[in-house]
Amino acid sequence: MDIRTSGVALLPLALAVVACSRSPDSSVATPSTDSPISLVVAAPVKAEAAPAEAGIAWQKGDVDTAFAAAKAANKPVFLYWGAVWCPPCNQVKATIFNRQDFVDRSRFFVPVYLDGDTKSAQKLGARFKVSGYPTMILFKPDGTEITRLPGEVDADQYMRVLALGMGGVRPVKDTLAAALAPGDSKLTPEEWRLLAYYSWDTDEQQVVPKDKVPATLQRLALACPADPRETAARLEIKALAAAAKAKNAKPRDDKTAVEKVLNLLAQTHFARDNFDVIVYYSGAISKAYTLPKSAARAKLNAAWNVALDRLVADASLSTADRLSAVDAQVALAKLDDPKAALAPALLDSVREQAARADRETTDAYARQAAISAAAEILVDAGLLDESDAILKAELLRSHSPYYYMLGLAANAKTRGDKAAALGWYEKAYAAADGPATRLQWGASYVNALVDLAPQDVARIDKAATSIIGELDPSPETFYGRNQRALERMSKKLAGWDKGQQHDASFKRMRTQMAGVCGKLPAGDPARASCDSVFGQAKA
Repeated sequence: MDIRTSGVALLPLALAVVACSRSPDSSVATPSTDSPISLVVAAPVKAEAAPAEAGIAWQKGDVDTAFAAAKAANKPVFLYWGAVWCPPCNQVKATIFNRQDFVDRSRFFVPVYLDGDTKSAQKLGARFKVSGYPTMILFKPDGTEITRLPGEVDADQYMRVLALGMGGVRPVKDTLAAALAPGDSKLTPEEWRLLAYYSWDTDEQQVVPKDKVPATLQRLALACPADPRETAARLEIKALAAAAKAKNAKPRDDKTAVEKVLNLLAQTHFARDNFDVIVYYSGAISKAYTLPKSAARAKLNAAWNVALDRLVADASLSTADRLSAVDAQVALAKLDDPKAALAPALLDSVREQAARADRETTDAYARQAAISAAAEILVDAGLLDESDAILKAELLRSHSPYYYMLGLAANAKTRGDKAAALGWYEKAYAAADGPATRLQWGASYVNALVDLAPQDVARIDKAATSIIGELDPSPETFYGRNQRALERMSKKLAGWDKGQQHDASFKRMRTQMAGVCGKLPAGDPARASCDSVFGQAKA
């Protein structure tokens, strides 16, 4: 789920169904035309603090106790890092954690749930190098990391990878080293499969530096034996996708890459087995390896759309996954001209799938994923009013309505309705639940105020001092997503005070922050992190 994990406000589907790794103010968004101030929003329904699936003995937050129990029982540890509001996390709960085979397998590992809003979660997240929600890691009883599990893949594939990780294969880090060592690789088919289905997007540089991932996957694709073909094919498409998304990637006429993709798409079951790559990377691959408006691009996009049509119609996929397939078709249609009107048939498909998601999805977890996906494809298709409607209706039903409020805010901003956007950002912050979530949503609100109403000093002052005033002056606060949210906010405020035009307000904020930091132990690393927030902002 948060290509990995890092998101907040209605992420683009290519990211959202992979992971909520971004901060609220980096969202892309969806709808809102009228001012939200007059809307009466029901109080959020309190969600479970941990996955509520019967039969899974989740240990909630006490990681050290869990590892001690795992060592004593000689069992692996399964660590799930997530958040109540995160659509990909809810997708995992609705498609994996509720499976009987997962429940059964959970008796053979120690399952630990780390909610990002618990007191020590952000510090523990830094300890285990997890950032985006959701991230799932399998450890040996002694604490050695075995593998990071790919929550974005089909649930059946996920269960196979989980079984591999528990089956005694080497940790991915050791397996990768063996695969890339000079000479003939002696990896078993199971070890190659573990590499092919490793969650590279939530690796957080544990196995390989981020900028080396494309080259690493290319080397693996070349080294992998042709049999079993399923594993080799996945490594091929993952390598092409990683290179397409690389920072320096530019469109080029790469006939060899295009031929590889066409051959892969022609294979029976390939698209279904590699659903995540086919859906989330279709536009990136086409853009990277073909030139705009070329015959090669048209041919490749036609092949993608054939595969995507099958996925949209595949009732064995979850509703959110089928919506993602439609969104991929929208992205392909707009690749050469983002402002082009969509074909009527594609618009009909968008509306049909969004309406079906709203009508048929009753499970609370599945809805959190499906409605965010439905709202996003409506926006991508240019149907902003319809997206607004589905989001606003969901505010009264969702256990985390503040998530959808950020989507409404961002779309109002896109339309140029600053008052409505700020109204939604303010409402989202007011409704947000949990210290880490409130900090991130509050920082999003402050950043939006600076962007959209820099002259409203009193409102900016009030919002920023409210956020700082809510900070728990304990070391656990100043890690991970919390620290990044504070740093982004302070940087935005420092830019607002450029030239000292708002120096009185900015100095009050710095003084207030210094008061919080002063309550931390002088020798604790968190003290330096806290001190750096506003200290670096004016450097």
